[in-house]
Amino acid sequence: MPAHEIAANGRASASTLIRQPAGRPGPSWSEARQIAFDCASALPPVGVPLASSLGRTLARDVIARQNTPHYASSAMDGWAVNGTGPWSLSPQGCTLSPGEASTIATGGLVPSGADSILRTESGHLTHNAEGELLLTLNDHGRHGEPLPGRHIRRAGEEATAGEVLIPAGTLMNPAHIALAAVAGNDELQVHGRAMVAIVLTGAEVITSGVPAPGQVRDTFGPQLASVISLLGATPGSPFRIGDSYQDWLSALGDSGSLTGQRPDVTITTGGTGRSGTDHFRAAVAALGGRLLLDGVAMRPGHPAVLAELPDGRFLLGLPGNPLAAMMALVTLAEPLLAALGNMSMSAVGHVISGADVDPNPGRTRLIPCTFNQGLAFPVSHAGPGMMRGLAWADGVMAVPPRRRPVR
Repeated sequence: MPAHEIAANGRASASTLIRQPAGRPGPSWSEARQIAFDCASALPPVGVPLASSLGRTLARDVIARQNTPHYASSAMDGWAVNGTGPWSLSPQGCTLSPGEASTIATGGLVPSGADSILRTESGHLTHNAEGELLLTLNDHGRHGEPLPGRHIRRAGEEATAGEVLIPAGTLMNPAHIALAAVAGNDELQVHGRAMVAIVLTGAEVITSGVPAPGQVRDTFGPQLASVISLLGATPGSPFRIGDSYQDWLSALGDSGSLTGQRPDVTITTGGTGRSGTDHFRAAVAALGGRLLLDGVAMRPGHPAVLAELPDGRFLLGLPGNPLAAMMALVTLAEPLLAALGNMSMSAVGHVISGADVDPNPGRTRLIPCTFNQGLAFPVSHAGPGMMRGLAWADGVMAVPPRRRPVR
């Protein structure tokens, strides 16, 4: 079966164990992205409170549960009036007859019989000869005031009951949330978001202070959760394990204690090489899992591994070098998490390099770059173990491999 061939049900078929022919470095970068996208099915939609819907994608239309506004209301402070003045004052809430008015505030329910609103600044209260309080126009009143229907917000003016206000597929922003609230909604149906467990390894890694010779500072703990969130998933708190096979077996077999709930994806760092101290593949095999990708034809990040366990959980093994791991993350985690979240895989654009870049034979080169006047320029300090170049990059160049000469 070719590396890119996928079963009809959207899951990679049981025989899709990627074994590379001798001399081939693995599926191409674009093939690997497609495999990571095609191997997963969208998680079911979930209901979330309004405040939790920010940044989520709607799975179901938001409709107006009643007319909006659902009653005729005043757009001004002043008086609700019937007919032309002067007007005698009636208690609030009473039906107004011709020549009557009642005090009203902005947003107040327009009483039955009222045909317009007279603004506070246009009215004047005075007493007639009998001592009754009358409302009249003052010198600030505009010509023709009050016009019929003036300053009244009619029921259903913004939306009618049952009307679609926010269609499914919308990425929710704060204004959408406010609109859903106005329409009477308390909970929204949004596309599921993958729960991701993060497993960090490396006995030489320290999490604070200046590392001594033989030690390195943790670069994954402070950034992985943020990147996973940007990719549309929900990360758990990073969990650090030892380097033994038993540590790996326990961490990859975990069904929820690392995150508080069952993860859909577990992302690990290190352990994807082929030395006697690298246990990712052995742990996957012991758990009855299967490898979907075992290496990718790219640099840096080529030792990345993607696997699936019998219970449907995905395992993504990142290389131990920081930049290599981040390149593997954007190559494989982005399409995998997009598929689980019912999103499209990010499109890849084309750009002209402003500097000579030597392609790698047989492998895609991933190079952090900056953009200037429409051209891409590779950054310096972009070795597999470096973070300095990526910190100042605008994007990543995927330089296609150089074609091997035909013999």
